Amino acid sequence: MKTTLVIAACLISFHCIAQSKINLQLKVQLDSILQTDQGIRAINDTETSEKQKDSLAVFFGQPKEVLIKQFWNYAHKIDSANMIKVEKIISQYGYPGKTLVGEPANLAVFYVVQHAGKIPKFYPLIEEAGKKGELPFMYVAMMLDRKRLQEHKEQVYGTQVYGETFTDPKTGKKRFLHYVVPIQDAANVNKRRKEAGFDSTVEANAKRLGVVYKPYTYQQIEDIKSGKVSLD
Repeated sequence: MKTTLVIAACLISFHCIAQSKINLQLKVQLDSILQTDQGIRAINDTETSEKQKDSLAVFFGQPKEVLIKQFWNYAHKIDSANMIKVEKIISQYGYPGKTLVGEPANLAVFYVVQHAGKIPKFYPLIEEAGKKGELPFMYVAMMLDRKRLQEHKEQVYGTQVYGETFTDPKTGKKRFLHYVVPIQDAANVNKRRKEAGFDSTVEANAKRLGVVYKPYTYQQIEDIKSGKVSLD
């Protein structure tokens, strides 16, 4: 009886693989792209252990101290190279979602677009993928927030933080303002975050990113920089 069940299970598994629409060659390519995109950022993440950083240094073929010191140079080169690959993939397949490449390979194009500065061009594609269930909607939410940040508009889900240096007009000294980008209807942001699939509040997410959450408006930020309102 057990043998019959095992054979039946194997036949079902084989049938599922045979019927799968997963493009394995494309999946491998996207897995590699995702690994480089996330790997270079992990090297600069305070939550990455030294052992993990050592492994990443081997992967990238550079001492971790060099990768950390020249992080933005390496990240820019990787992002640019990945974007060239991704644009070719999109031209051939559209958005490669979970139906085509499985998970987490379906996140690769999202991250590359998010990091390579091509959001205005590709946001509609990302949004469509989210609506079709090919990409978890919270990633669409993250890209929408970054898109609105770049347009100097209020974000919707509170995923983006920003930091800028300004000169205090009262003291003439340089000050640094690190804040969660102003949020549209901030009172209900955590409700929207939950509906979008986030498992953290805007306060917890800000803390993870090293910011104490304050529901600033753009006008309040300008008032702080002009000296009308004290930062302290």
